[in-house]
Amino acid sequence: MWLKKKLFIQYIIYLLFFTVSLSAQPYLIGHRTMNFTDPSRNDRPVPSEVYYPALTAGNNTNFTEGAFPVIVFGHGFLMTYDAYLYLKDALVPSGYIITFTKTEGGTAPDHAEYGADLAFLIDQMKVEGTNPGSPFYQHIDSTSAVMGHSMGGGASFLACANNTTPTALVTFAAAETNPSAIAAAADITIPSLVFAGEEDCVTPPLQHQVPMYDSLTSDCKVYISIKGGGHCYFGDYNFLCSLGEVNCQQNFTITREQQHAVILDFLVPYLNYTLKIDASSWTLFNDSLVSSSRITYGKSCTTTGLIPESTGDFFRILPNPTSGEVTIISDNILNEPVEISIRSATGLVVHEERINTMQAEFFKTIDLSSLSPGFYFAVIKNGACRTHYKIIKGYP
Repeated sequence: MWLKKKLFIQYIIYLLFFTVSLSAQPYLIGHRTMNFTDPSRNDRPVPSEVYYPALTAGNNTNFTEGAFPVIVFGHGFLMTYDAYLYLKDALVPSGYIITFTKTEGGTAPDHAEYGADLAFLIDQMKVEGTNPGSPFYQHIDSTSAVMGHSMGGGASFLACANNTTPTALVTFAAAETNPSAIAAAADITIPSLVFAGEEDCVTPPLQHQVPMYDSLTSDCKVYISIKGGGHCYFGDYNFLCSLGEVNCQQNFTITREQQHAVILDFLVPYLNYTLKIDASSWTLFNDSLVSSSRITYGKSCTTTGLIPESTGDFFRILPNPTSGEVTIISDNILNEPVEISIRSATGLVVHEERINTMQAEFFKTIDLSSLSPGFYFAVIKNGACRTHYKIIKGYP
């Protein structure tokens, strides 16, 4: 009984700490200009603008405490990162890091290199999180997303093809690229959200986003068409984008601000679920799909979501959140061996064992201190009972 009491006290302490952390939101927005280089491509420069949750707002300010999911974003053809700052204004205060690449801004962009830039930045930001000399040290969570608009959306498909490092893919009016984003979609298995504008005359959905969505092999993919929405409205005003849109028929029935509102109403809960594993956000997202009069949608999910259903509740995991060890507890009489499997948010098995001991009270302590901060999923089986848990791993 003394161990249960000790674990309960630890749990209360962690719960109080976690609640205090949540109450600190919304976060202030910090900003850094980062000039990365990719050694695998002859030290190719990949200049980027990074926005992050900060103790004080402004340039080169310190991070607030905690680790946060990373989003890497690719801009459209002849556009620049500052056409999408409404996204950082919405996402960073909610606890996300967003990295805008500034490569391939000329009139003859290399789509393959652009896709490689986005894939590189996902990996590089994770490296920064483990580098004691980096301003991002211990602030990079295990989950991440690749996002992009128009050409950057097509390049996002290229970045995620045969790549399970990102947790999710989100695109806005994605354009077909060379090499083909439509073909690359067939090699993407991570959760994907494809936005389109119903009145997009620059990258018409039937020639661009629809075949990309159809080609995706993700276990869960969603297509959202914004009624009356346009191509350039996925960003803030940009002269060159608007100039290109003038040359085709425009039948917009909503404003740019209204289109942004629709985007964020779906994007935020989607990211909260896929990157923060917040089950209530998945419910909100799905309810909005069904009830919203502002969109039409398609959805193909072979699972009900990333967090599976439990078939029993025989166990408890304490403390959770944890900075190191967790103890699995059961007060039930266990008549069969206990099987424990713990996976990362990307599905990697980080701990697995079978315990043959059968007793009235079950205690098993597992050391997770070597794991990176982030979300992990435990599946505990005992006969017909199978229970799923989300474990939050913080820093020591």
